[in-house]
Amino acid sequence: MNDPDPSRAHPIRWLLLLPIITMLWVPSYNAIEPVLGGMPFFYWYQLLWVLLGAAIIGVVYLVEHR
Repeated sequence: MNDPDPSRAHPIRWLLLLPIITMLWVPSYNAIEPVLGGMPFFYWYQLLWVLLGAAIIGVVYLVEHR
């Protein structure tokens, strides 16, 4: 099993902050254009980060459990 000591956490965990920071930085996606499939940028950008966030969590999990 992995060591539960958080002081020995893998540095790749810093990637988990990326989706949080991008969603808190609202001016970066507060726009209507460009439209993708009839969906304004504001919505599809957030949906994209849901998928990217899941991928990042998967990468962090795989790296930590090797």
